[in-house]
Amino acid sequence: MVAEVVNPPSAAPTNRWRRIFIGPNGVRAGWRLLLYIVIVFLIGLLVRELLKAIMRAGVVSPPPTAATGAFVGPRLQLVLEVAQFIIVVIPALIMAKIERRPFGRYGLPWERRGVRQFTIGAVWGIALISAVIGAIALFHGYDLGRLALAGPGIAKYALAWLAVFLVVGLFEEFTFRGYTQFTLATGVGFWPAAILLSAAFGAAHLGNGGEDIVGALQVFLVAMFFCLALRRTGSLWFAVGAHATFDWGETFLYSVPNSGLLATGHLTAASLHGPAWLTGGTVGPEGSVACFVAVGLSIAFFAWLTSGTRAGSI
Repeated sequence: MVAEVVNPPSAAPTNRWRRIFIGPNGVRAGWRLLLYIVIVFLIGLLVRELLKAIMRAGVVSPPPTAATGAFVGPRLQLVLEVAQFIIVVIPALIMAKIERRPFGRYGLPWERRGVRQFTIGAVWGIALISAVIGAIALFHGYDLGRLALAGPGIAKYALAWLAVFLVVGLFEEFTFRGYTQFTLATGVGFWPAAILLSAAFGAAHLGNGGEDIVGALQVFLVAMFFCLALRRTGSLWFAVGAHATFDWGETFLYSVPNSGLLATGHLTAASLHGPAWLTGGTVGPEGSVACFVAVGLSIAFFAWLTSGTRAGSI
């Protein structure tokens, strides 16, 4: 007589608990994302205390408030953006060790083709903002104005703001399309993850003074463009370059509000005037119909240009 084999009573519950935490790609995406967010929070607490110490020491002035004015200078902005980039990158480096993956899998591979992608993106970004400003000017909504800087001040602020927006591009692209996009995509797929994170990216801009729902929708559209670029190129370098020069052109070169924020050290005393649908109102050109059209055409052109290409081939 053959003895009947009976599974231990605890086997089924153990398997159920395992399925909660473990999926076909190892630890499920939600748990990895949660751990990443917890580490970001803890690193953020440390970095914020360091920032407070820097400000108490007088290295940089505190951020502007309603009482002190809404203008932002490049030194303070650079410190804040570097701090924010550190807050999201260090946890990703930790997660890369835990997950036994190269950090480059999260969108910022250190390789030669990244330089080419960044350069193409930088040219694309300045061309895009120039097209937007040109369209607004064509309908008499933008005046360049006189120079607001002279001599060495032009080069000083041009380079300072370029450095700022390079870090802005790295921080914002990695935050919404780096580790988070990679991890969430392993759970729900690339495009559902892209839509969710792009919506979060647009919503985050509502915290900027002067931003509104139209500007946030425009930010969402730009974010989807950068998701397409990530999908087609295999990295964030194109998006980082385009993001940096678009913001630099908007803030310094054309001297208009950037997502509702005003900057010191801009090139000219430019002005926007006319209906909000044309100029973007307090948001700046990002809230303009011209920007919606330009970004829409940019997405279509990029999709056509990279159709049939393998990731990373441009």
